[in-house]
This record gives sequence, C-alpha cells and structure tokens, in this order.
Amino acid sequence: MDNFYDRGNLKNVRKLRELKPESYNKFIEFSQSIFKDDALSNKVKQLIAIGVAHTTQCPWCIDVHVNAAKDLGATDEEIAEAVLVAMEIRAGGAFTHSGIAFGLIAEHEQGHKH
Repeated sequence: MDNFYDRGNLKNVRKLRELKPESYNKFIEFSQSIFKDDALSNKVKQLIAIGVAHTTQCPWCIDVHVNAAKDLGATDEEIAEAVLVAMEIRAGGAFTHSGIAFGLIAEHEQGHKH
C-alpha cells in the first residue's frame, strides 16, 4: 500500500460492514445521532469535530467535517479558529508534559547524588 491516505482505501471499510454489520450499523447510528441539533447546533458540533480531527490527524475526518461545516454555513474564519484551537491544545499538551520531563530530570539527579 503506497499511500495510506488514498481515498480509494475507504472502500476497504466495506469489509468491516461485511464482517460486523450490527456493530457497524450501531456506529453509524451513533454518529448520526451525535450531530443532530441539540444543546449545540450541528454547525458548532462540526466545528468541534474539525478541531478534534486535526488533533487526531485524520484526513478523512477533516474532509467530512469541513464540508459538513461549510454546508451548514460555517465561515472560513470559524474553521480557521477551530484549527487554531486544535493547534493550541496539541502544543499545550507538549507544554504541560514538560513538567514530567523536568520531574524525571530532578529524580535522575537525586538518584546520582552521593
């Protein structure tokens, strides 16, 4: 497989539907129920999904949710902000995990003192 992200690979998902149709259909039903207007509008949920898709780095999710958001009237600026929130969260994770690194450094230094 030369390119894991080739759109043609999506046809392979059919195998999951063939092997586990009940679970597959339950997932599809769950997915559809999540994006219905409720306390949050579908548009807002699509913008959240864009941010999450950028943190999980799923190109197909980015494709689906950007198109859905645009269909629901999302502006380019709203989509840009969703992407920026994802960028901040990913960077924030590295930033806060630095506390682990420096804690380990301190433990390492204490273990080497005589």
